[in-house]
Amino acid sequence: MRMVGPRSTTDQRLRDLALLRRVRDRIDRDYAQPLDVPALAREVHLSAGHLSRQFREAYGESPYSYLMTRRIERAMTLLRRGDLSVTEVCFEVGFSSLGTFSTRFSELVGVPPSTYRRDAERLAIPPCVTRRVTRPIRNREAPLATTPLA
Repeated sequence: MRMVGPRSTTDQRLRDLALLRRVRDRIDRDYAQPLDVPALAREVHLSAGHLSRQFREAYGESPYSYLMTRRIERAMTLLRRGDLSVTEVCFEVGFSSLGTFSTRFSELVGVPPSTYRRDAERLAIPPCVTRRVTRPIRNREAPLATTPLA
């Protein structure tokens, strides 16, 4: 007998959230690997569209946007370290095209990766402060910077 009512709805919602958490954890763990929404959806036995809608509802952005944010956050960390070139960072975080990497980076951070790296080398900011202040911004909300970060 199938239970219908608030309890069954709550139970289903918890199961859905567990599946979404698995997807988010996979993106966090394997961000540098080639990942796509249809493959992620198949792993949790959902359609790509349903996964995207549910993920956006739960986390505020689509799985693809979440993946791009993770990649750019990691790229920012690697660029601040300064021991890899922009091209090496691009491939290290899972992009297959330097142009796409630079475009996405500029959209989220507000400056191109080379400018970010140069400015990060110039500024001596503690890593805990840098992570907090430089978190990528979604939806082209980052102002286009015409001056160095300061």
